[in-house]
Amino acid sequence: MSMATAGSIAASFASKTKTKKKHFVAQKVKLFRASDPLLSVLMWGVNHSINELSHIQIPIMLMPDDFKAYSKIKVDNHLFNKENMPSHFKFKEYCPLVFRNLRERFGIDDQDFQNSLTRSAPLTSDAQGRSGARFHTSYDKRYVVKTITSEDVAEMHNILKKYHQFIVECHGSTLLPQFLGMYRLTVDGDETYMIVTRNVFSHRLSVYKKYDLKGSTVAREASDKEKAKELPTYKDNDFINDRQKIYVDEDNKKLFREKLRKDVEFLAQLKLMDYSLLVGIHDVERAELEDVESEDNEGDDEGESDGGGVGTPPDSPSNTLDSNKPFSPGEFDPTIDVYGIKSLDAAPRKEVYFMAVIDILTHYDAKKKAAHAAKTVKHGAGAEISTVNPEQYSKRLYDFITTILA
Repeated sequence: MSMATAGSIAASFASKTKTKKKHFVAQKVKLFRASDPLLSVLMWGVNHSINELSHIQIPIMLMPDDFKAYSKIKVDNHLFNKENMPSHFKFKEYCPLVFRNLRERFGIDDQDFQNSLTRSAPLTSDAQGRSGARFHTSYDKRYVVKTITSEDVAEMHNILKKYHQFIVECHGSTLLPQFLGMYRLTVDGDETYMIVTRNVFSHRLSVYKKYDLKGSTVAREASDKEKAKELPTYKDNDFINDRQKIYVDEDNKKLFREKLRKDVEFLAQLKLMDYSLLVGIHDVERAELEDVESEDNEGDDEGESDGGGVGTPPDSPSNTLDSNKPFSPGEFDPTIDVYGIKSLDAAPRKEVYFMAVIDILTHYDAKKKAAHAAKTVKHGAGAEISTVNPEQYSKRLYDFITTILA
């Protein structure tokens, strides 16, 4: 107890003499406290893993063994720090050097990555993935943390080498998910697998409508339950019925098509399917109106991610600095919101589109073939169903997406 008292005396003394010193004292101890013990372990683990990696030299090239490697740590805190952390947990990171290399190729600094995931607890999202996957976003909304299955982990290992090579060849310019870290967390004997990707949507421009598009029209509309949500995920038929279009200029259209073509060809080669194009639409004028309305109660909850001066001294990590730049409405930083494209000047509304390929880890295996047989019996051979072989799947998605670009 006396240590703690000494610490607080030192802190208050420091605050009287030098404010800078006080900041240093406050930063010294990192508390990984989240309402969900799993998130506390995730924060602790990411913090630990990035610190460990910072001591490991960056290899000139990755070796085959790096794609099988993992690091593992087991923590037994007997009656210690139990307000913040479970007493016993294990944290495993898969292929640490590969994911560090991927982060670098996607232009993500490890220190920033660490800050985003550990400075404050990730936020729970109400989005529910297939098979009940849970989603969280980092507190600054730059990254998405998704729970995945052990099968997904195995599939990730299967494709990681080719995925890495693809990212090297396209210089990180892709619509595919940007995989940034994959972990196994064991708490109370329960194993949870998590993968971190870059957020498709903007960390600051709100999306008012989103679509999950597969290029199939059979049973592809949002359920009533889905439509009742605050931000429902609409599907292909909804997109068609809404007469929705993506208004982008010729250069952006050409670039986007080129990326999509390469991406889906790559996925077809890997025999992957069932993925979607996620589309989020930001309405610039609508956002401006909402901003004006909510200006009065804004300041409280944004904190430092908006450069609100909390814990951001001049020498703080670069993470918060780019949020400080005043952006005019509809403007964004393309190094952070990498999937954003502005609507063309002649568009009916001033919009920003966020579009990326998601959910790529489904392999065309016996299960899919069986589903295909069953659906063919039900809908007839020529029906537009979502279960087709990977070649057809990639082509159908690509063809559909090219028709929606106005």
